Amino acid sequence: MKDFRALLQKRTVRILLFGVAALLLLLAIWRVFFAGEAVSGYDETQQEARISAMLERVEGIEEASVMIVEEEGEAVSCIVVYRGEDSILSRMRILDIASSALGIAKEKVQVYLS
Repeated sequence: MKDFRALLQKRTVRILLFGVAALLLLLAIWRVFFAGEAVSGYDETQQEARISAMLERVEGIEEASVMIVEEEGEAVSCIVVYRGEDSILSRMRILDIASSALGIAKEKVQVYLS
């Protein structure tokens, strides 16, 4: 115990211990707040992927993400986020394709520009 107290009385050792503690704190903060930001908690279903791929083949739509909301195994609504041309024609095409593919009313499809 006396050796440990004698060691802590040295200024270089105290600075080194403080630096290590600060580094550990920064590492913990980084892991909590910044690690794994790109990982999404949502896995796209096969049906959503197929509709997204179909939409991306349409003129004016560069990229599309689809999320289908289901209740008791049936699609009740759909959300489409797309990047591309912001026009009424593009939005109408998205509404037509998504509602036809899912068999739901166009009013149940929400379309957002990314």
